[in-house]
Amino acid sequence: MITFVLAFLFIAIMIAAMAVGVIVKGKPIKGSCGGMAALNMDTACDICGGDTKKCDEEQERLAEEKNALAYDATHKK
Repeated sequence: MITFVLAFLFIAIMIAAMAVGVIVKGKPIKGSCGGMAALNMDTACDICGGDTKKCDEEQERLAEEKNALAYDATHKK
C-alpha cells in the first residue's frame, strides 16, 4: 500500500512542478515536435481550418497585445 501512496505522491509532485513551470514561464503550452505535419499527414487544423494565414494573424495580434504598454479595458471583443 505504501508503494501506491508514494507513486501517487510522486506523480502529483511532478504534475504540480510542470504546472508551476507553465505559470512562471507565462507562455501557453505548445504542441509536440511538428504534430501531424511531422507524420506527413495532410489534415486541416481544428482551429484555423487549414488556413495558416489565420494562425499567423492571430499570433501577430497576440504579439501586439503583449507589447502594448496599456490596453482599453472598456473595449469589448
